[in-house]
Amino acid sequence: MEETIFTKIINGTIPSKILYHDDLVTAFADIAPKAPVHILIVTNKPIPSVEHVESEDELALGRLFTVARKIAKEQGINEDGYRLIVNVGEHGGQEVPHIHMHLLGGKKLSNFGF
Repeated sequence: MEETIFTKIINGTIPSKILYHDDLVTAFADIAPKAPVHILIVTNKPIPSVEHVESEDELALGRLFTVARKIAKEQGINEDGYRLIVNVGEHGGQEVPHIHMHLLGGKKLSNFGF
C-alpha cells in the first residue's frame, strides 16, 4: 500500500501539530479546520477505510474513541459537546484512504438536516 499523508505525519516525515501519539493511534490538528477545534485521530496501522477493518483492529478502533474523549477534555469542549465523524468511501466524503476520525467542536454544529 502506498504511503498516505497520514502515514507520513505519523512517521514524522511531514511536520504536524501532534496532540497525541501512542503505539495504536496518532492525533493532530487538521490543516483546514471546519470548526474552532478540528482534530484528526488516525490509526497508526494504515487501514484504508472501515470497509477494510478486521477483528484484529478492534483495539486501535476503540482507542480512537478514548483518545477523542481525552482530547475533547483537554480542549475544553467536553461539557458543551462535540462531533466525531468517520467518512467511508467517495460518497461518504472520505478524502484520504487511511481510516481516521474527525473531532470537531468549540461551537454549536449544524445537524446536516437529519
